[in-house]
Amino acid sequence: MRAIWSLVLVVCVLAISCPASNAATRSATTPKAMAEKTEPLRFGHIELKGSYPEGAEPTALFGNSVETLSEAVGRLDKAAADEKLSGVILRINDPTIGWAKINELQQAIQRVRHKGKRVVAFLDSATTHDYLVATSCDQIVMPESGELVILGLRAEVTFFKNLLDWLQVKADMLRVGEYKSAAEPFVRTEMSKEFRHEMEEILDDYLRQIVDGISKSRKLDRDKVLSAIDGGPYTARRACELGLIDKVAYEDEIEGFLKGSEHKRDVEIAKSYGKKKVDNDFSGFGGMMKMMSLIMGGEQQKRLSSKPKIAVVHAIGAIMSGKSTNSFFGGETLGSETFIKAVRQAAEEKTVKAIVLRVDSPGGSALARDLMWRALQKAGKPVIVSMGDVAASGGYYISMGANRIFAEPGTLTGSIGVVGGKVAIGGLLEKVGITTSVISRGKNSGAMSMISGFTDSEREAMQRTLNDIYGQFTHKAAQGRKMDYDQLEKLARGRVYTGAMAVKLGLVDELGTLDDAVKYAKQVAGLPKDEKVERWILPPAVNPFEAIFGSSDSDAESSAQLTKAMAQTLGQFSPELAEQLKSAWIVNLLSRESRLTLMPFQIRVK
Repeated sequence: MRAIWSLVLVVCVLAISCPASNAATRSATTPKAMAEKTEPLRFGHIELKGSYPEGAEPTALFGNSVETLSEAVGRLDKAAADEKLSGVILRINDPTIGWAKINELQQAIQRVRHKGKRVVAFLDSATTHDYLVATSCDQIVMPESGELVILGLRAEVTFFKNLLDWLQVKADMLRVGEYKSAAEPFVRTEMSKEFRHEMEEILDDYLRQIVDGISKSRKLDRDKVLSAIDGGPYTARRACELGLIDKVAYEDEIEGFLKGSEHKRDVEIAKSYGKKKVDNDFSGFGGMMKMMSLIMGGEQQKRLSSKPKIAVVHAIGAIMSGKSTNSFFGGETLGSETFIKAVRQAAEEKTVKAIVLRVDSPGGSALARDLMWRALQKAGKPVIVSMGDVAASGGYYISMGANRIFAEPGTLTGSIGVVGGKVAIGGLLEKVGITTSVISRGKNSGAMSMISGFTDSEREAMQRTLNDIYGQFTHKAAQGRKMDYDQLEKLARGRVYTGAMAVKLGLVDELGTLDDAVKYAKQVAGLPKDEKVERWILPPAVNPFEAIFGSSDSDAESSAQLTKAMAQTLGQFSPELAEQLKSAWIVNLLSRESRLTLMPFQIRVK
């Protein structure tokens, strides 16, 4: 009897469950369910490669144009807003970017992820700057033959005093601020204690940013991250074992694991997602006219709309008097004339409601930076500063009077100080058999001579001038930052800080990206918060004709062409040597200025 009841119970259960099962089957075969099952996963493929310059995009004559930072960020933002995309495959191919650009890309990646989209980073191999970008992604993939080279930070400063002594060349340098160390490599054989202390604090803060970022994104204890840095480099497989990357696979295998273990849905990958297409068809008469227009910059002259807009003025490169220079051969300077013209255009354009100044400059000419600062003060519109990789010395000077200053965590800023002097080559000339006769009138007539060092009277006069310039700098900085002078002066003295350090000291207002600065500019200009605002990029890009041959009134550009050509050639074999040559080119341009507000060093992420 018990067996019969068991059989009846089983039959009843089957009778109840079968209709439900059939309903589930019918539900699974509805058109909507079929669409969900067969709809492919769409991923945009974006490659990060190159230097990602800021400012207006240069005109491309042949091949693909150079992608700017704003365009790269724009592609990621487009992916974030694209409802058809399931995610992004980010191919990180050794971009040559600094701390600020790393942060800009990290924030853009986060915006994609906040939209619920998956971001997968693929790297053949990675140094620290590649890896920092990748840690913002959901997953990091590297082939078995790849290598993760995270080795910490290292500052190497080369000193030339012994060489100059042997050559009988005298570097006669003056400065204001014990931390203003730009001249130390020429007058010392090792770092001063102030220079060493400054560099140690900067590297400590950078290391903190690296460790905190990896620890948070990879969900690793800080001590484990520090231990991983001390133990590097690693093969891909070892990096995976340590939790530094997620998967060891080749790029052609990514599609497979994007499908998941059940492989129910296909994967579609849109190559070069969001990349701007360049029309390089110059065939026929129309093509020839188009090329001529491009060469002369005709394509860059676009009529402004009548809509309210924010002017984004880019201040890129070493500051000097005259016009900005930028060429195919490398090297870039920020000319006061070019900058002032751009600020006046923004000030006079009625549709421009605020100005955002994007600064990536180590400083330069004391005169030029003051004229640029004055132009911003007279603009008559809100000025918001966004600091890039570097906004130090003269780069800080032009920023300090803004309504608000945004810096990236890794921005190098501060360096409020002055340096001046000369390199006297009279001894070297005598060593090679060249003699010089001098006739002078005036006690300090030899102050600018390259034959001999300063006399006591000349040194006193030059130092007095530097002290006056330092006073101008610090008083204007205190006024701009609404800070007591003595408090500001203690933070000055030529000392350099990271953005994260500067915000705590009150030298900048807030940590944020260029987008954050634009949002704030919209707010102070009274523009709708949720409405996308048009950006007017200034100054316009140099046309290809001037980039190749230089502007007609730029003697400095013409004289430096050989150095820049050598830098480009050597860059194919030794990027480090090319960087040194580019630095020499900047020094050549600035040799016309007797007093400089220039940051004393460069820090590159490796």
